[in-house]
Amino acid sequence: MALHALRRLTAGVVLAVMVTMITFFLLSTSFSNVASSIVGDSATPGRIQAQKTQMGLDRPVVVQYLDWLSHAVRGDLGASYFTGEPVRSAIGDRLGVTLSVVLVALLLTAVLGVALGVLAASRGGAVDRVAQGVSLIGHLAPNLLIAVVLVSVLALKLHWFPATGYTPLGDSPARWAAAITIPVAALTAAGVANLTSQVRGAMIDELRKDYVRTLRTRGIPPRSIVLRHALRNAAGPALTVLSLEFVQMFGGALVIEQVFALPGFGTYAFNASLQGDIPIIMGITLFGVLLVVGVNLVVDLANGWLNPKARIH
Repeated sequence: MALHALRRLTAGVVLAVMVTMITFFLLSTSFSNVASSIVGDSATPGRIQAQKTQMGLDRPVVVQYLDWLSHAVRGDLGASYFTGEPVRSAIGDRLGVTLSVVLVALLLTAVLGVALGVLAASRGGAVDRVAQGVSLIGHLAPNLLIAVVLVSVLALKLHWFPATGYTPLGDSPARWAAAITIPVAALTAAGVANLTSQVRGAMIDELRKDYVRTLRTRGIPPRSIVLRHALRNAAGPALTVLSLEFVQMFGGALVIEQVFALPGFGTYAFNASLQGDIPIIMGITLFGVLLVVGVNLVVDLANGWLNPKARIH
C-alpha cells in the first residue's frame, strides 16, 4: 500500500509541475498587457518596458518559471500585482467560503446518491422509476438553470432564503445555512443524478452475482446482503464518481459564486483572470492541481483498501 501511494504521489508531483509550467508559458504572452494595466493605458512604451523590468518580466520565461517554482516549493506564492496581497493567505481566506458550499454539497450528494442508488437496485418497481426520474432531471438541468429557478422561487418570490451574500459560520450558523442553501442545492442536483446512476448500476450487477445467491440460500437477511456485502463491492466505482463530482463542484463554484455574490475561491479566480494577475492565477492553478491530486490519491487508497487487486495497476 505504501509503494502504491508513493507511485501515485510521484505522478501527482510531475503532473503539478507540468500543468504549472504550461500555464506559466501561456501567460507569458500577456506580460506586456499586465505591465500596461499597472502603469495605465496612456503610458509610453518606455514606461511599460520599465515596469516590466521592475517586475522581472523581461527575463527569459524559463528563468521566471524556475524562480516562481523555487519560491512555490518553499510555500511562497508571491503577491498580487494589483493589491499587493500575499497569494497564499488570500487563497486561504477565500477557500473557507468555497469549501463550506462544496463540502456540504458533496456530503448531500454522497448520502442522497448512495441511498437512491441502493434503494432503486434493491427495491425496484416504483422506487426504481423515481430514482431514474431524479437522475434524468439532474442530468438534463445545468447547475446555472437550477440556480436561477431556485432563486426566482425560494428567494425572490417566497423570501425563504437570501438571493445573494454570505455570512461566516462563526458569525451566525443560521444565517450561514440560509446563505448556502440555494448554492448547495444547485451544485448537488447534477452530482446526485450521476452518483445515483452509478450506484444503481453497480448494485444491480453485484446483486446478480453468485455469491449473493449463496448468501441468500444461507439465510442471510436481505438488508445485510445489500449493505455489508454488495454495497462494499460496488463502492469503488461510486468513490471514483464522487471524486470527479468534487472536482466538478469546485469548477462549478466559479459560476455559482458569481451568481450568488459569494466571496469565495471561484470569485477570486474569476477576477484575477480578468485582470491578468499572474501570481494569483499561478497560485490558483497550483492549488487546483494539488487538490485534484490529493482527492485522486485518497480515492486510490480507498479503492486499494476495498479491492487489493486495484493496487497492482
